[in-house]
Amino acid sequence: MKIGIVCYPTFGGSGVVATELGKALAKEGHQIHFITYRQPTRLDFFSENLFYHEVDIKSYPLFEHAPYELALASKMVNVVKYEQLDLLHVHYAIPHASAAYMAKQILKERGIYIPVVTTLHGTDITLVGKDPSYEPVVTFSINQSDGVTAVSEDLRKATVEHFEIKRDIRVIPNFIDLERFKKQKKEHFKLAICPHGEKLIVHTSNFRKVKRVEDVIRVFYEVRKQIPAKLLLVGDGPERDKMERLCRDLGTCDDIRFLGKLEAVEEVLSVADLFMMPSEKESFGLAALEAMACEVPILTSNAGGIPELNIDGQTGFVCNVGDITTMTTKALEILKDENLPGFKERALKRAKEFDVTNILPLYESYYRETIESTKFYFEKI
Repeated sequence: MKIGIVCYPTFGGSGVVATELGKALAKEGHQIHFITYRQPTRLDFFSENLFYHEVDIKSYPLFEHAPYELALASKMVNVVKYEQLDLLHVHYAIPHASAAYMAKQILKERGIYIPVVTTLHGTDITLVGKDPSYEPVVTFSINQSDGVTAVSEDLRKATVEHFEIKRDIRVIPNFIDLERFKKQKKEHFKLAICPHGEKLIVHTSNFRKVKRVEDVIRVFYEVRKQIPAKLLLVGDGPERDKMERLCRDLGTCDDIRFLGKLEAVEEVLSVADLFMMPSEKESFGLAALEAMACEVPILTSNAGGIPELNIDGQTGFVCNVGDITTMTTKALEILKDENLPGFKERALKRAKEFDVTNILPLYESYYRETIESTKFYFEKI
């Protein structure tokens, strides 16, 4: 198949999943065309089946904000037409699904029908999409897609509850490439961070309020009172300055390191003892899955689709959002020397269920199903 993938080319979960999906499809022999305004962060190797088409966004004095959606739709039209794509797969509803609808109508006028699959990732539905400024367009775009997937059952339910959806939504969970996350202990790194055998806790996010990084720091503060421990915070964002001030106020600066954005996050995860994700909104929890793939147990909130991934008491623990006391207790339980090996083993076992080799066939099957179900349009043209 020749497939066009449209996504945000950033460190965000939707962009990471879209890029990794494209790379995996290319390895299986499919021809993959990425259509974005910048080369995706994870599109980091050459393949004869991978292509990148940059969306050229013109800036004119007339426009206060460049009309990205129009430029994107035009690029989709050109790529579909000249590369003879079989299907467009757009990730994140805004503005990709609406731009795909526009492109589809333009192509239809030119005698070309292109099926569109839209994947919903989370905040495009639970946060941005519910805003009255966008809701009508989000609803329309989802209903006009030829196929729609969501990364968790919780997200599927939220979409149906908050929007007037007239079509089925298929749940296809996020995934990881276990080959990339195979445990590769870098003992020299662990020794540099934890020279006296301290337990190592890790958190990665984009440092927005919804990620509740403050909860991570406060739990660590309580844990450190009882056992020697270190905390690594990976990522960057609007809350970082506030979090650095909190560390100074709590007197924990010597035991906390802010590492900023890292592409090779697996190098950090591979030496961690515990991963924390206390988010108040999370459609799936891709970062937690990446930690589990590195044999790291996870301590999470019960928000969104996280409980579908984290098996309470087995791969880690699930706590109520903001419950610092319980999170502290559960963190200490996981970090006990007699408990940690079992949690690590079960975390990796669970992660294997989400290996790309298990999830990729679900997308391939859905693509074929979507193309087959829209064939009559080709016959009419």
